[in-house]
Amino acid sequence: MKYYLSSYELGNQSEKLKVLAKKGKIGYIPNARDITGIDPDKKAVRTNNDMSSLRDLGLEVELLDLQEYFGKSDKLKYKLEELSAVFISGGNVFILRQAMKLSGMDQILKEFQDTDFLYAGYSAAGCVLSPTLRAYEIVDPLDTPYEQQKEIIWEGLGFVDWAFMPHYKSDHRESEDIDKEIAFCEENNIPYKGIRDGEVLVIE
Repeated sequence: MKYYLSSYELGNQSEKLKVLAKKGKIGYIPNARDITGIDPDKKAVRTNNDMSSLRDLGLEVELLDLQEYFGKSDKLKYKLEELSAVFISGGNVFILRQAMKLSGMDQILKEFQDTDFLYAGYSAAGCVLSPTLRAYEIVDPLDTPYEQQKEIIWEGLGFVDWAFMPHYKSDHRESEDIDKEIAFCEENNIPYKGIRDGEVLVIE
């Protein structure tokens, strides 16, 4: 599997993202923003902006709401194989992790580890790859918006052996709290990578 992990939005290597999406199409996953009480209009604006940015690269973009696949992992796996690439929005990492479990995406991605599947996204999309989500409680409220999952999942996907720390030393409202998350990592011997807004970490 290949990774395109941005701190915020597309980041500064968008042409690389286009190259990595080999089929010229990508599924856009907005579920990190399924936050309880979120303004639906603001959520829609972010979704439209992100999808427009991907289309501006010349990609064919399909909205992929994981809620439509809760309990339907076989259907989701077929869709992901068809697309061969996803771009996941930022938001709340705990909610994203819950949506991945309920849809079976977490297990599907494990099956894709030795393929050319592209896993791309920003902020929470990178955070959920970490071995543990404990540090992220400092920034992200503990929220369980789905009736099928009312317990916080503390285990990340574990696809990397360090914590992804977005908005590091950036002009972002969460940057100060990211410093606190990094302090938590240092105190608990958790390796981490600080990524500034605009920067992208590509793993091939």
